[in-house]
Amino acid sequence: MKAFVNLPTDNELTFNAEEYSDISEMRALSELLGPYGMKFLSESLMWHISSQVAELKKLVVENMDVLTQMRTSFDKPDHMAALFKKLTSVDSVLKRMTIIGVILSFRSLAQEALRDVGRSCSSKMLVSAPQVAMNVYELSSAAGLPCEIDPALVVALSSQKSAENISPEEEYKIACLLMVFVAVSLPMFACSVMSQYSPAIEGHCNNIHCLAKAINQIAAALFTIHKGSIEDRLKEFLALASSSLLKIGQETDKTTTRNRESVYLLLDMVRAESPFLTMDLLESCFPYVLLRNAYHAVYKQSISANA
Repeated sequence: MKAFVNLPTDNELTFNAEEYSDISEMRALSELLGPYGMKFLSESLMWHISSQVAELKKLVVENMDVLTQMRTSFDKPDHMAALFKKLTSVDSVLKRMTIIGVILSFRSLAQEALRDVGRSCSSKMLVSAPQVAMNVYELSSAAGLPCEIDPALVVALSSQKSAENISPEEEYKIACLLMVFVAVSLPMFACSVMSQYSPAIEGHCNNIHCLAKAINQIAAALFTIHKGSIEDRLKEFLALASSSLLKIGQETDKTTTRNRESVYLLLDMVRAESPFLTMDLLESCFPYVLLRNAYHAVYKQSISANA
């Protein structure tokens, strides 16, 4: 079952998230709002994502020189470590990307519910929709079908107006460097207590598992807009992220590597969420044995905690 759930906190919420976001509730919402209402909901969510991306671009511009150097230095660990110390607003970038991932995860639940309701109401149309809509993303999205490239997100990000007159080439560079910024920042999660992966909820306690959806969908939308290669940019992201995470495997400080294994799982989640990345490609950047050991470690830790 997919749903948002409450986690134990000092300030208890007055409602249970799962009571409002499980599949039956989302189907009921879809029936009440109908396709047009769900489309409006989707557009509202995209507006929030667009505002987060606008802020992320500003942070990229602030760090552009350092990120440009990091983009071509991932095979020089010492140089990368020195450059990383020069980056500013790393926490803000990770928080904003996580927020985007949470919004996209909620939208995914809504789209799944719309698809289920539509299938029960008009089975003939939805049986043929995947074939008809293969190259018509808006039709596919309106029916609740998943798309490699989210049309609503593309429209939302395309409509962004830059405060300054930035050339298309510069906008493309900013998009590339945004992916670089996220990739080299992932190790920061390892020192957080809340980054622990919970097998019970199949996610991390601070929602960073939602980054997989954010990274893939933001990359697909941005590089569709700027007519770049989505696959090449995601490969570059994977190489940078793998290199950055492999470095924390050599750390001896237990504080900075507290949830190292849980963060390793993010790479596999990004790969699983992507239609452009393969397991072979991931293994060429990040040893599979480390992923296997990471899964074993987090499940073993979970069993010990519940014993």
